[in-house]
Amino acid sequence: MSVCRACGIVLSLPLPGMIQFLPNRVFDTNKIKPEMIASFGIPAAQIGKWAGITTAIFSLAQCLTGIIWGRASDQFGRKPVILLGLSCTMVTSIVFGFSQTLAWAIAARTLAGLGNGNVGIIRTMVAEIVPQKDLQPRAFSIMPLIWTIGSTLGPAFGGALSNPARRYPKLFGDIYFFEAFPFAPPNLVSGIFFLIGLVTGVLFLNESLESRKYKRDYGRVLGNALVQFFRRQPEQAIITKRSKQTTSPLLGGSQTPSSSPKRPSGTSSSSRYREVFVSQSNINLLVYTILALHSVGYDQTLPVFMHHPRQDYVNNPALRFPFKFAGGFGLDSSRIGFLFMIYGLFGMFIQFLVYPPVARRLGILNCLKISAITFPIIYLITPFTVLLPTSTSRQTVLVANMLVKSVAVIFAFPSSTILLTNSAASLLVLGTLNGVATSVGAIGRAAGSALGGSTFSAGVKAGYVILPWGILALSAAMGALPVWWLIEMEGFGNGLEEVEDDETEGEDRHYGDVAIEDGSSTVTVNSGDKSHLGGQQRSLSSSLGSSISVVSGPRRLSNGVGQFKNGYGTRGNSFRA
Repeated sequence: MSVCRACGIVLSLPLPGMIQFLPNRVFDTNKIKPEMIASFGIPAAQIGKWAGITTAIFSLAQCLTGIIWGRASDQFGRKPVILLGLSCTMVTSIVFGFSQTLAWAIAARTLAGLGNGNVGIIRTMVAEIVPQKDLQPRAFSIMPLIWTIGSTLGPAFGGALSNPARRYPKLFGDIYFFEAFPFAPPNLVSGIFFLIGLVTGVLFLNESLESRKYKRDYGRVLGNALVQFFRRQPEQAIITKRSKQTTSPLLGGSQTPSSSPKRPSGTSSSSRYREVFVSQSNINLLVYTILALHSVGYDQTLPVFMHHPRQDYVNNPALRFPFKFAGGFGLDSSRIGFLFMIYGLFGMFIQFLVYPPVARRLGILNCLKISAITFPIIYLITPFTVLLPTSTSRQTVLVANMLVKSVAVIFAFPSSTILLTNSAASLLVLGTLNGVATSVGAIGRAAGSALGGSTFSAGVKAGYVILPWGILALSAAMGALPVWWLIEMEGFGNGLEEVEDDETEGEDRHYGDVAIEDGSSTVTVNSGDKSHLGGQQRSLSSSLGSSISVVSGPRRLSNGVGQFKNGYGTRGNSFRA
């Protein structure tokens, strides 16, 4: 496959849908949440616990609806479900910013979790658009890259925009709105970004579900009209472009909704769920859940640890080194945001430039194994960084440890997602499988957030700040065990190769007639004037995803794969031409 073709496939990913992650992180309040909870009058010793609960409630609510959103995307299409989830997230984010009490904040986060299952659906779209295994590392790194960009900008912008009356008293000190709603500004700005993402999705996001992708989409019609208007294309060019878009890539006929695959009428819910919960999928779900638990637990606990006040380590009889100490870094939200910005910038570099080539060289499963071994070591080092003598040395070593954790996370999550996607028995159940992954991942994130926050509060109260980090390290070590039971499956791109188009654009081509034989009957299909293949054998991908070898003149075709891209097996049929 040519480099240009590969880049084209990667760039065709549902980026408008992924735009939702940018505002979700650009003005993320996770890093300012300790300060926000403190403004509700919560005692300092209890801030960690309630910060964990506020985060966990979102994940628990998401767990309740993750499978429902996945099933809805399998039935109604990926695009409408993504846009609905994006709208819900926009509204609940703004409501959360106006929180005046702890109960208000928890209720807003609950509604946000119930209304958003987009993570699994976007993963499904990526899998449907890019089944080729060699492109998956880069394709599945797009969404985490967007997330990392938001994580880079989020802490800095969120910290800078929060509580402006106290942070910038000369400018906003006398404005009642900023005094009454100190954490509304970052969420209001994020609402603008959400709106941009929503409009972009309506106008430019393509449907990827096979049974829905050929239905008329008025949002895309309007989007195409706007693009054509600003490009000022001649009318003849517009007509030609439209005719090309409605032409089948193999048979030269018009693609209509009737040509899309239909689910067999005899498929029951029980048999469908048996296809979802196959052995390798179950192990991947377990690995993904535990990975989400300890990774999110670390991310939730770290800013609380950084915000927690310093402790006197010189003349303090309550201390018993090396394990009994309870101090933090004593940093404010702005400094925390700056350190996380460094963390995010480094992650962007690793995400898109380092992970794809390393994953292709070492293999997806090996990348996951290396990451799984690294996590416990990172967690055990973290609490002891606070014991270093100077503020510069403490923060330097902490950031270095964070960067190693960034590499481990960037290698672990896309690898786990690819392994889970390729373990699916069929593309017909992939939306449901990713919905299940969203739900169980939400359980892991909720458990991690609650575990990190509650154990941090308990550890500080008992004088052992190392308690949450030890529990997270133990969780990561336990989660590393099932990684060695995984098998790297082939996925849905096996045998699919694209024809490299070396001829000049616009040249007339002709395939010749193709005869497809099933049993005793033979059907001849005229492909129309598209390409002249001569005597050279080429491999073409049909609209159904089957790989067919073609030579000019009388010829024999072989399906070449045991399963169609859309999930139906060949059932022993022979294809000849």
